[in-house]
Amino acid sequence: MNVFLYNLEETMAESKHLFTSFQPEHYDVFIDINRANKTFAGKVTMKGNASTTTVGVHQKFLTIKSVTVNGLSVAFTDDPAAEAFRFDVPATGDNTVTITYNGPLTDTMMGIYPSYYEINGEKKELIGTQFETTSARQAFPCIDEPEAKATFDLAIKYDEHAGETTLANMPEVKCEDGVHYFATTKRMSSYLIAFAFGELQGKTTETKSGVKVGVFGTKAHAANELDFALDIAKRSIEFFEDFYQTPYPLPHSWQLALPDFSAGAMENWGLVTYREAYLLLDPDNTALRMKQLVATVIAHELAHQWFGDLVTMKWWDDIWLNESFANMMEYVAIDAIEPDWKIWEMFQTSEAVSALNRDATDGVQSVHVEVEDPAEIDSLFDGAIVYAKGSRMLVMVRALIGNDALRKGLKAYFDAHKYGNAKGADLWSALGAASGIDVGAIMHDWLEQPGYPVVSASVVDGKLTLSQQQFFIGDGKDIGRQWQIPLESNYSAAPQIMADKTIELGDYKELRAAAGKPFRLNVGNNSHFIVKYDQTLLDDILANVQDLTPIDEMQTLQDLRFLAEGHQVAYADLVPLLPSFAGATSTIANNALYSIAGSLRKFVDPDTEDEANLRQLFGKLTADQFKRLGMKPVAGEVQDDEMVRPTVADFAIFAKNEDAIAAAHELFTVSKDDPSTLPASVRPIVLASEVKNFGTQALFDQLLHDYVASSDPSYKSSIRAALTGTKDTEFGAQLIAKLEDAAVIKPQDLRAWYYGLLANNHTQQQAWDWLRGEWSWLEATVGGDMEFTTYITVTANAFRTHARLDEFKAFFEPKLDVPGLGREIQMDTKVIEARVALIDAEKDAVRAALR
Repeated sequence: MNVFLYNLEETMAESKHLFTSFQPEHYDVFIDINRANKTFAGKVTMKGNASTTTVGVHQKFLTIKSVTVNGLSVAFTDDPAAEAFRFDVPATGDNTVTITYNGPLTDTMMGIYPSYYEINGEKKELIGTQFETTSARQAFPCIDEPEAKATFDLAIKYDEHAGETTLANMPEVKCEDGVHYFATTKRMSSYLIAFAFGELQGKTTETKSGVKVGVFGTKAHAANELDFALDIAKRSIEFFEDFYQTPYPLPHSWQLALPDFSAGAMENWGLVTYREAYLLLDPDNTALRMKQLVATVIAHELAHQWFGDLVTMKWWDDIWLNESFANMMEYVAIDAIEPDWKIWEMFQTSEAVSALNRDATDGVQSVHVEVEDPAEIDSLFDGAIVYAKGSRMLVMVRALIGNDALRKGLKAYFDAHKYGNAKGADLWSALGAASGIDVGAIMHDWLEQPGYPVVSASVVDGKLTLSQQQFFIGDGKDIGRQWQIPLESNYSAAPQIMADKTIELGDYKELRAAAGKPFRLNVGNNSHFIVKYDQTLLDDILANVQDLTPIDEMQTLQDLRFLAEGHQVAYADLVPLLPSFAGATSTIANNALYSIAGSLRKFVDPDTEDEANLRQLFGKLTADQFKRLGMKPVAGEVQDDEMVRPTVADFAIFAKNEDAIAAAHELFTVSKDDPSTLPASVRPIVLASEVKNFGTQALFDQLLHDYVASSDPSYKSSIRAALTGTKDTEFGAQLIAKLEDAAVIKPQDLRAWYYGLLANNHTQQQAWDWLRGEWSWLEATVGGDMEFTTYITVTANAFRTHARLDEFKAFFEPKLDVPGLGREIQMDTKVIEARVALIDAEKDAVRAALR
């Protein structure tokens, strides 16, 4: 029974945690890395409190050589199921455990691993780390759980040569006999430890409060590619110190770009690591959309330095506490430091849409999920739920309580839990106390229940009536879930919160006359629900479309598209509405318009009269806009024109607009000797058009050569998008042959290449055959990556026929019992089933509407 004595309020499930048997206070970690042999040896001394006389310590892929307790050697036993080993201590209370061990460097982008790159044809490598969620145990034995916070003294030795740089969470204090010693960390979780070394270049600056900020990358990049990130990082930290009213707690904040990195970025405390594409950029030729993306990624990770690092979730079931909050704060920060970017529009067209789409499938996880198994922990990182839906939940809270209460509540939260751990209830309590609103009661259903409601607004017997019901795309079992919905209506008769299933607001004609405008809900689109207006209310909105803001236009179209996906309105009825919005100039309205237009593609088969009719519709939607915008960016043009042009040009080229194709070809011809010089905002469109309409083996070879040789992530992305769009199956076969060649396509980029080929009707069969034939290779290569399950997701996103559904099930259903894969397979099977059923039900009407 002793195992339960440490903290009696913890659940039975949590008794599996090794923290209940040993609570570390301090680690001395020494690691000696041999790059040539791809091995390392280490010694860890761990001081802490033993609650039981049998102690477990995590390790994975390590060979434990010896264990001593208080200076005396002890026997130990392996526990592979727990990724741990166990041994006895002489008594509970304070104990000092010393462990010697060795282990391998990995090529899975987890644990301690090499990143590979080239400079002038010379192959080089940079050593870095990735420990979230449970991979610190691959680098050193530890209690590898978020609640097991301790201080760390880190010492690193390696086969060093002149000109190399060594980085870690804290500043280096000395280097003796080739060993780099770093200052003692603050109390922190093991998954946030990080270090790196190699031939690096860096630039540093300092915040107003004296925090040193640096950006580092390999010397394969031009020095000015570090400038943008350095500026954003500095200003983000200054913003967060002010907004949180809590100082940044470390001496420095290093941002490091790793050539091989599985995730987008990782918030290691004081040494944030990034995929190169999300940190480094060419300041002279990068699209604004890419700058916005890089800026939000940096702000996201720096938001974590407080929310996740200073205060950490107690266990992985509350990972949303980290990710949802950082996902919201990235937009709050960038909106404050770059207000002209209108960054919340990006939130509306990415996070909000992603969350609404994923959360409508029956069986989706809730934001908060109980979890124990390490493989299942990784599967929790569902970007559309833990990040996107969770951040939308918090945007809803911010809109409800206001910025002042949010800041006051956060300061109290940090003061109460800094250098410790917290649960979701702690955040709601702090925000509730600051706002005087029972935030926890309102948010409980959003956090613990999967899905979201559709609010139906109808005039019934003259009365304006609202009702809520769970919204599904595809088959869904309605079990009567309800939410407390912040309605955000433009009519004062609507309550702030709708907690009942149905409410009546009063006589519609009287309300309409008093308001003088159409009735609307979720104004600003901050709340996580969609609206179904009856015909009377919808006609009123559409008759006054000129009064809608860009977000209103986007929301009206977006909600209609989701209702069509959910069989609540007819897809065919959307077709005649689209021309009404074709003149919209805002980025956000065009995004919604072309999302609906693009979604019509699934109802037509390639190279048919129906597809020709769809092209004709696209031609009508884009004709005037393409004449207005053209293909070339114009100096001094407004931001919306720069952002809208690529979308309009892409759809115009699909429509076989001869002027658009010719303009793209002309632009390419001018830059054919060095396509990287094409304007970055339209470069993907120009290259894709060239490959599809003028593709040759010489062009294919040139672009593939440039892909390998270039260090510009944006240019590489443009090339990948263009080549995977080829109409030539021979070129497709050549690309398939490169998928397993890491010298051409890095494992971190493999999924994007695979999906590009799979989403292309001409190469889909080749890509699908490759995945099925090479699954074992894929699992061995990237199976340790927390994003591995997304290969299943992107496969489902491309399939729309009964035959493909059957093939998907035949291949993936035998893998349902593989840890971490089961939920994704079940979810994605439903996604394809819903799409196939929708096409069956709607295709005839949609094709008729297109005619």
